[in-house]
Amino acid sequence: MLTPRQLFLRHQAQTSDFPLLLEIEQAEGVYMYGPDGQRYLDLISGIGVSNVGHRHPRVIEAIKNQLDKYLHLMVYGELVQAPPAQLAHALHETLPVHLDSVYFTNSGAEAIEGALKLAKRHTGRTGFVSSFNAYHGSTHGALSITGSENFKNSYRPLLPDVRHIRYNQLDDLLLIDEHTAAVVMETVQGEAGVRVPEPGYLPALRQRCTEVGALLILDEIQCGFGRTGTFWAFEQFGVTPDILVCAKGMGGGMPIGAFISSQEIMAGFKTNPILGHCTTFGGHPVSCAASLATLRAIQEENMLAGVAEKAARFRRQLVHSAIRDVRGCGLLMAVEFDSFEVLKPIIDRALAHEGILTDWFLFCDNSLRLAPPLIITDTQIDEACAALLRAIEFVCGVESQK
Repeated sequence: MLTPRQLFLRHQAQTSDFPLLLEIEQAEGVYMYGPDGQRYLDLISGIGVSNVGHRHPRVIEAIKNQLDKYLHLMVYGELVQAPPAQLAHALHETLPVHLDSVYFTNSGAEAIEGALKLAKRHTGRTGFVSSFNAYHGSTHGALSITGSENFKNSYRPLLPDVRHIRYNQLDDLLLIDEHTAAVVMETVQGEAGVRVPEPGYLPALRQRCTEVGALLILDEIQCGFGRTGTFWAFEQFGVTPDILVCAKGMGGGMPIGAFISSQEIMAGFKTNPILGHCTTFGGHPVSCAASLATLRAIQEENMLAGVAEKAARFRRQLVHSAIRDVRGCGLLMAVEFDSFEVLKPIIDRALAHEGILTDWFLFCDNSLRLAPPLIITDTQIDEACAALLRAIEFVCGVESQK
């Protein structure tokens, strides 16, 4: 009989010539376990997904309870089902009052696609503005506004009328004009290597959008659901979007996404044509039940309260002459080295010899990704930092500088 590894390589479509090939049989909390009991401390949360940890008890209970009631019943938006209705209400309670209409999807990229359509439908315009080095997904529309030519060149033609601006550059905001349907912006840039908006940048962006009648779409697929220390990252920067996009951390490990706007804007999908946006599995009751449990766990277990201090604990310990910078917003952090050639052996050493799983960023491959579950403890942070410093020491051959 073929092993899972052999089946993976033989029949499962691959996305690179060098998959990680780490086989996992079980996961719990901040740890994942291999078939022979090997333990791995997860410092990336499945790329920002497991914010409440792997298999959080509330999430597992909610999934099991829903399994005893029903699974998929009908395409999106036709039948009244408690899990999506209750989740939509709970999300609204975390948001400014005008963001009161939630459209559920299966993923972040699908949510971006819906948000783009909604902006075109509401404004009657076709132009979009996004940032260089932004990442919004791999589907055609999401790829069109992603800010890396290297990722897009093999798939052209893509959406027309897309402009890119430099993140944090006020002068570039003048490229947003009366032809712009929407500006799509990560509140905190993720794959660019965790770039945080400078004071005043997002308010200036908001003002420019309002001046020219463009919608502001904030992408919080990676930085939402508590990742930055507030439930939504935009809470820290004095702005509110017209459309908010979320996914990843909202499902507690289950696939789900959403784009959220006002009743007025979202009403555009009801007519001309009817069913202006459709999905079969969006709002799946099991995923919505898991998401509501995730939201309640973050709120009721006070997970946000410790995020800033946990991030500071990483910063205090990750001091080494090979480290060039540590950037971050809450527990979304980037540890910068001179080059990918320096970083990759550190990542490999940390995994193979220290049991630490981390990664780099798509558009910043000289920076190590830190995005652990929000439930990580001080002891686990200390364990992770000591292991990373040993890996750095082994690769770089220089002493840490505590």
